[in-house]
Amino acid sequence: MGIKSFQGARKQQNSATATAIKVSDFMTRDLITFKPEQTVEEVIQTLIKNKISGGPVVNNNNELVGIISEGDCLKQISESRYYNMPMEQHTVENRMAKNVETIDGNMNVFDAANKFLESKIRRFPIVENGKLVGQISQKDILIAAIELKGQNWK
Repeated sequence: MGIKSFQGARKQQNSATATAIKVSDFMTRDLITFKPEQTVEEVIQTLIKNKISGGPVVNNNNELVGIISEGDCLKQISESRYYNMPMEQHTVENRMAKNVETIDGNMNVFDAANKFLESKIRRFPIVENGKLVGQISQKDILIAAIELKGQNWK
């Protein structure tokens, strides 16, 4: 008498149909962006209203020129209070991070996850042909992982 399995038929894993999942499949395309000439106070209001922690800064041609975050705004608040200076005249251009690291929309989401871990950055903009087309965040990677649960992660 043979051994019986009560697990039922096993699902065959076909590695030929498993496709690499790209950053562009999970990136946010409808972004809240900021302009260099906006005030830091306007940015703070937008961050609070939209419950976001930062966003890309673009010029009039939708070219990425920087990123501004809650931390950048906190620095402005701290310095304004310390030196007893009003915040109204400070612009995004003075506070944003200008040397912005981007990633390719064709990158595998799990390679992007490693990039997040190595860099300690919370969001990466995606630029195509010099124009901002989207942004991937750590939360987007988590969403991708849950959606891909049970598949071969290639």
